Amino acid sequence: MSRFASISFSLVAVTCAAFLSPLHSAADTGTNPPCVCSPQQTSKAFTAVAKKTIPAVVFIKVQSNAPDQDENGYPYGYQNPYDFNGDDFFNRFFGMPGRGGQPQKPQPQLSQGSGFLVSADGYIMTNAHVVKGADKITAVLNDGREIDATLVGSDSHTDIAIVKIEGKDFPFLQMGDSDEIDIGEWVIAIGSPFQLEASVTVGVVSAKGRQNLKITDFEDFIQTDAAINPGNSGGPLINLSSEVIGINTAIVSRSGGYMGIGFAIPSNMAKNIMAQIIDKGSVTRGFLGVSLQPVDKDIADAFNLPKPEGALISEVVKDSPADKAGLKQGDIIIEYNKQPVKSLQSFRNEVSLMSPGSTVSLKVNRKGQMVSIPVTLGTANDTLATSGSIIQKLGMEIDNLTADLSKQLGYTQKEEGVVITKIKPGSAAAMAGLRPGFLIQAVNHQKVSNVDEFNEALGKPENKRILLLVRQGNATRFYSIKVD
Repeated sequence: MSRFASISFSLVAVTCAAFLSPLHSAADTGTNPPCVCSPQQTSKAFTAVAKKTIPAVVFIKVQSNAPDQDENGYPYGYQNPYDFNGDDFFNRFFGMPGRGGQPQKPQPQLSQGSGFLVSADGYIMTNAHVVKGADKITAVLNDGREIDATLVGSDSHTDIAIVKIEGKDFPFLQMGDSDEIDIGEWVIAIGSPFQLEASVTVGVVSAKGRQNLKITDFEDFIQTDAAINPGNSGGPLINLSSEVIGINTAIVSRSGGYMGIGFAIPSNMAKNIMAQIIDKGSVTRGFLGVSLQPVDKDIADAFNLPKPEGALISEVVKDSPADKAGLKQGDIIIEYNKQPVKSLQSFRNEVSLMSPGSTVSLKVNRKGQMVSIPVTLGTANDTLATSGSIIQKLGMEIDNLTADLSKQLGYTQKEEGVVITKIKPGSAAAMAGLRPGFLIQAVNHQKVSNVDEFNEALGKPENKRILLLVRQGNATRFYSIKVD
């Protein structure tokens, strides 16, 4: 039996009434009692939303060709002279699988997820991790048609991707205003969990503004108890007005399945990313150029503040927009564009969603004096150019340490860093002994917990050598790599 069957329907009277018929007329004084819906009316409300939205939800099949290298970063068929696993003697007497002969190259990998049409001409929104590394993408429509799709662009920082199918007059969903949805409101999740296409589940908004979950770099998740399972990724979270208010992305689970906690990217964040990808195929972000730390009670006391509030500037990047505008180490940002700084993550998200070249007005507490400082934002991508060229020279690719990766690689939830996902054979990283799955915890003695921090630390090499603090399993060691 559904867990919602035992909930009193009086709890959803206002939502149901608002969906099925107007509660008040324009001249109503607001004194009329609220309408109470019957279970049948509530059921019809969910049914109406499902009928309207299911045709625009798609099942996404992804094929990734077999990698050119093995799990150790070597090309298939390559014999490492220092790898005794490949020695026939060891294979015969110790039963080690090793690398004897020519190892068979793995077959292409197949994966699947969900998505939904956002325009009549075939643009589809999904998660970036659903189509990551895809060599072939197929969109299966609700009417059974299978159409080859092309990747328009993706943004790993928010886990949003846009793919395109050719055609016209496709059914599509409207994007709603995620800021307007309230905790406790009914929502509907649609997707293809375990390849069960067009599965509909119902729940409520459990919380908003969930951050610091280490799922993506920019987090402001909607939490819901609508059943979300593997395969739901990229599908829509819909309100009772048939509008998308979130993109289902992740779950908290000890079993790999539904445990009552799912997370969706808010539609307002997704709309911004979607527009940029469709318009130019990539995403640019506003860049301020400061390192921040929260203002707790101890910091507030040290700075003689009446209460803990704002974000403390611990470092100003030289020649950054913040530096040029006159922001200083020790300044406390209280407001931006007349909005209070509620948390570091929300402030960072808001700045990143602003267009480069736009001006943000900051209210700053500087040694007890309130100062207004306008800052013209730069482009975040500009700060990654140096680090990008260095990481190419190193010959490796990295990603954030997500909960799934931690579980797969055997790292604890307390450990932080970035995971090496690929090593180029013969590269400086490969020659140094780095391998996929290793966890980089610090760069040049600077602790890193995500890709942005890694790029920032890597972009400021003190010399031609990069010193990495790396964890593999239960062992931690330093690696020194020369960068030409």
